[in-house]
Amino acid sequence: MAHEFLRTETEGTVATVWLARPPVNAVTQAMYREITALFSDVTALGDDVRAIVLAGEGRHFCGGNDLHEFETLSPENAEERMRTVREAFFAIQDCELPVVGAVQGTAVGTGLAIAASCDFVVAAEDAQLGVPEISVGVMGAARHLARLLPQPIVRAMFLSGQPRPAAELARYGAVVEVVAREQLLDAARERAREIARHSPLAIRYAKRALNAIEHMELQEGYCFEQGLTGELSGSRDAKEAVRAFFEGREPEYVGT
Repeated sequence: MAHEFLRTETEGTVATVWLARPPVNAVTQAMYREITALFSDVTALGDDVRAIVLAGEGRHFCGGNDLHEFETLSPENAEERMRTVREAFFAIQDCELPVVGAVQGTAVGTGLAIAASCDFVVAAEDAQLGVPEISVGVMGAARHLARLLPQPIVRAMFLSGQPRPAAELARYGAVVEVVAREQLLDAARERAREIARHSPLAIRYAKRALNAIEHMELQEGYCFEQGLTGELSGSRDAKEAVRAFFEGREPEYVGT
C-alpha cells in the first residue's frame, strides 16, 4: 500500500497503521486525505484483518495540524479545508473495523481528535493529551475530547489549552490502559487481538452497533441492537459460535 505519510503492517488478523510525518506527525491536507482513503476502505490492509492499531512513529503520536497551513487559512478557503479535516476523523470513527489508538508523547489538537476517533486508547506513561486550539486562534477537538472525558474536565482543558498526562486522564476513563512506553505497541496489539478472535462478521456488526447507539437513549439503542441480532442470526458464523460453545472447541469462522 503506497502512502507518503502513513505506514502500514499486517500480522495475521491485526493491522498496524502508523502516522509517519516526522518529527511530530503534524497533519497536512494531503495527509488528511490519505487517512480518509485508508480508513474508508480497509480491504487493502488484507482480507483477514479484523482489527487495527493506529500509532504514531517516533517520539510523538501527533503534534496536531501543521501550523504552516493556518498561515494561509481564511474565511474563503476554511470550509473546504475543514471538510478535508473532518472527513479524516470521521473515516477513523466510521471505519468498519475496530481501531485501537496507541498514544505516546504528544497527542494534541488534531492528534487528540484522531485518538478520540478510535474505539478506545491505550497510552504510554509519557503521553500528554490536550486541545490547544484556543492558543492558536482556532476552534475544534473539544467535541472529540468529550468522547473521552466529563464536561467540566473538557471545559477546563479547552479553555486553558493545557495538555494533561494520560495517567491523570485515565482516572476519568479517557484511556483504558497506561503502560511503559516500550510496552505500548505490544499492549495495543494485544487489545486488538482480543477483538480479532471473534467472527469478522460479528466484529463489523458490533462496530456498526456501537457507532449507532452512542447517542441513543437506552431503549432505542437496545432495540437497534436487537435488530442487528436478528440480521446476524441467519449467518454461518453465528451458528458456528453456538456449536463451538456446546462442543467445547474453538470456533472456525468464515465471515459469512
